[in-house]
Amino acid sequence: MAGEFYKIRRLPPYVFEQVNRRKAALRANGADIIDLGMGNPDLPTPKHIVDKLCETARKPDVNGYSASRGIPGLRRSLVNYYKRRFDVTLDKDREVIVTLGSKEGFANLAQAISAPGDVILAPDPSYPLHSFGFIIAGASIRGVPAHTPEQYLSNIDHAIRYSVPPPTAMVLCYPSNPTAAVADLDFYKEAVKVARKHDMWILSDLAYNEIYFDDPPPSILQVDGARDLAVETTTLSKTYSMAGWRIGFAAGNERLIGALGRVKSYLDYGAYTPIQVAACAALDGPQDCVAEAREIYRARRDILVESFGRAGWDVPKPTASMFCWAPIPAQCKGMSSLEFSLALINEAGVAVSPGSGFGERGEGYVRIALVENEQRIRQAARNIKRFLQSCEADSRAADNALEERGAVS
Repeated sequence: MAGEFYKIRRLPPYVFEQVNRRKAALRANGADIIDLGMGNPDLPTPKHIVDKLCETARKPDVNGYSASRGIPGLRRSLVNYYKRRFDVTLDKDREVIVTLGSKEGFANLAQAISAPGDVILAPDPSYPLHSFGFIIAGASIRGVPAHTPEQYLSNIDHAIRYSVPPPTAMVLCYPSNPTAAVADLDFYKEAVKVARKHDMWILSDLAYNEIYFDDPPPSILQVDGARDLAVETTTLSKTYSMAGWRIGFAAGNERLIGALGRVKSYLDYGAYTPIQVAACAALDGPQDCVAEAREIYRARRDILVESFGRAGWDVPKPTASMFCWAPIPAQCKGMSSLEFSLALINEAGVAVSPGSGFGERGEGYVRIALVENEQRIRQAARNIKRFLQSCEADSRAADNALEERGAVS
């Protein structure tokens, strides 16, 4: 009975947990921590969605088991959304399934299609589940450099050529978590072409499709023939600030949707029916709340980029998602992303996510979430300015000490 379980041995320590533990300890001692780490929406769920939940929950016949694949009305609402947003026509019974958030859907898709020894191509850096969902399922991951969509595609052929056995699937995530990069329709056309040529499935994560500041991001299902080999997961968590509600979807290839449905039929009875009814109200109801949230994130992004820049930290401006992906400031050269994140929370009271938690190629970066209000973002910038000035002073002092030792010797 000694030793770790097999699947637990395949999972490294959760990098983010070290920052979270430090954050909890500081708060327990009364520290004011400005949390820009976890992508947990702070905006309220729109009132009409909450009202529909409450109204439905009062009915006497909604508290039993629900449907694992999702109630028909909600699958119909998603079909209507895809037609309205992407001009894509889906079959609600064969090409759509409701999930307990996109994370659960993605993880169970990995379970459904993976066998031990399978090779999966995943972007690096990327959201940890894109790799570890498959690792938990027993597959092997080949990380492909992916700071931009173009870099990812340009390295795919090399990864395929040197993978044994040949890859069975590739993962996409645009707008990207963590890099905030956005893919266009030409990217998806090329990805479908590559997958078809090499007989691979595509799993596309579209969690941030409604948080954009330029052109609306496309869906891979807009590409002719994509449904022959691709499935797309999405969620209401970010679009409608419903993260804790755990409601999402998978849509696309009938065979993949069927496999996911079969796995889920053994694992859950679907989301609570009133939550599913409220999700219908979200998708079918007024969308001005989505536009308002988008503008709030845009304002926060602009203030963060401008105020952090004045503080001495140049943060690239994202065109989508609720994140900024920033290189570690020059004043902190030599620090790993985890060391920098811990120093920032200890010395400046600002929490960010270390880039190394998103893969080997995330080292040297941190992810900053736009989940605090404008006043708190400005306060974070003031704290960071003092921290960076202190780092710069320490670096100068160290350089001077080295020069003095050299002169003495």
